[in-house]
Formats: sequence, C-alpha cells, structure tokens
Amino acid sequence: MFEQAQSELSTLRDLMRFAVSRFNEAGLFYGHGTDNAWDEAAYLLLHTLHLPLDQLDPYIDARLTGDERAALLKVIKRRISERLPAAYLTNEAWLGDYRFYVDERVIVPRSHIAELLHEQLSPWVEDPWAVGSVLDLCTGSGCLAILAAHAFPEARIDAVDLSPEALAVARRNVDDYELDTRLRLFQSNGFAEIQGRQYDVIISNPPYVNAESMAVLPEEYRREPELALAGGKDGLDLVRIILREAPSHLKTEGLLVVEIGHNRDDLEMAFPETPFIWLDTSAGDRHVFLLRREDLV
Repeated sequence: MFEQAQSELSTLRDLMRFAVSRFNEAGLFYGHGTDNAWDEAAYLLLHTLHLPLDQLDPYIDARLTGDERAALLKVIKRRISERLPAAYLTNEAWLGDYRFYVDERVIVPRSHIAELLHEQLSPWVEDPWAVGSVLDLCTGSGCLAILAAHAFPEARIDAVDLSPEALAVARRNVDDYELDTRLRLFQSNGFAEIQGRQYDVIISNPPYVNAESMAVLPEEYRREPELALAGGKDGLDLVRIILREAPSHLKTEGLLVVEIGHNRDDLEMAFPETPFIWLDTSAGDRHVFLLRREDLV
C-alpha cells in the first residue's frame, strides 16, 4: 500500500487523507499533543515539510516532489509500526509558544502546570518579580523549569531529576533558552542532593500513574521512560515524600504546586486533614493542587 501511495498520490491533501486512513486503520492512541488522527497527521506532515505548523490550508493542494512523498510516507509508516509518539519522531514538543527538544530519554511534556506558569501562578503569587527561588522537582526535559524562569524573571531556578539521561535532555533545552546562569540542574533522588536549600515556590510533575493503569498503558505511553510514569500501587509514592519533605525546603510563605493526574480522590483519602487547594486548568480542577507552607507544617 505504501509503494502504491508513492507512485499514485501527488498532493499534500492526498497524503493527509492517506495518513488519517492508515492511523485510523492501525488504531493509534493519541495524547501527546493531539487527540485525533487528523491533527496528528497535520503536525507530522507539516513538520516534515518544514512548513508552519498552524498553516495547513495554504499548502493543502500543493504538489509534492518524489523525495517529499517518500519522507512523508516514511514518517507515517514509523508512527504506525513503532507506535512512537509524534514528539519522538520530530524531536520536539510544545507547551504554548515554547518549543522543547525531546527524545525517548524523557516523557513528552504535557503538564497542566504549564498553563498555571503562563499566568505566573496568579492569584497565589501576588508579585512575580518578588519570587527569588524556584525548585522544579522531577524536571524531565526541563520544560517546567524553563517556563518558571520566564514566569518569574528575578528567580534562580533549581531543577532536579533522578535520571542522568533526562538531565542531558534538560541541559540541551536550558542551553537553547540561554538560561545557564539562572537555572541549575541537579541529579538527585527527590530532595536528597539539595539539603539546606529553601524556595519561594516548589513545582512538581512527579510519576503518578498507579499500578493498575501502568498494566494497561497504550503502546505509545510504553515508549516513554517507566521511571517517569510509575507512581507505585496508588500512584502516590513520590507525592507522599514530597508532602513530608517539602516544608523544610519552603520559605515561610512558600508555595507547593504538584500535578497528580487522576488521583485526587485517593490523595484526599490518604491525607484527609490536609487543606488541598485544587487549581483550575483546561482539564478541570482535579489534577493540580497547591499548598502553602503553613498548611504543610
């Protein structure tokens, strides 16, 4: 079928239709930036052709060269046969207007905390320029640490991850954004290597997928590092550590912001006395909580 497509299809519209048909036929899973076959195909094909990612219509009926058809068919075939998230095929992921390099050493950036940083954690942070220090725990690609550096222009950022492979990716992104004088990377198991340091804000998108969900993850998610996904039996193993140890790393009026996926009910059951503040995101108010240091002590 792909050989036939190489010889018989001629326009970008033809290849878009072909990609959507093949993606639907293969039963691909989405969730790393798109949620349907059309958007996934549009992103992959426009990126491969070095065209603006938000401008499909002007080029939809453009005829393709033989080399261009071959390149598009190759990326379509890889998406199907390898079940790789699109971000790993293009080595890029976007959070709003911010682009990040990614590969299979890190999970694909998709944190709801990004939206909150875009708003500078308003209204919980009254003066973003007064924030002097931020910790990003489980930084992965470094994306949230970089967003925090832009949200809080006067802050020094520490970004921590257990994986040296992830930190290598984060280093590339930090260098791309020329933040090496403000953003430090630490290899650390939780807070272990930053003892004695305190912060105005701690953010974290830790591993939070519970064991039951890990057992049935779609293939696309299995291409991501298990270390960055698996959160133990109920998904809260690292969250418990964060809640226990964060107070000693927060300044007096410090804030803790943590993403916990779909585990709100389990978290509230495990910590019934903790006054979690649930933050509104595009996905609702069940995925990210905020706590003040005084609520943790």
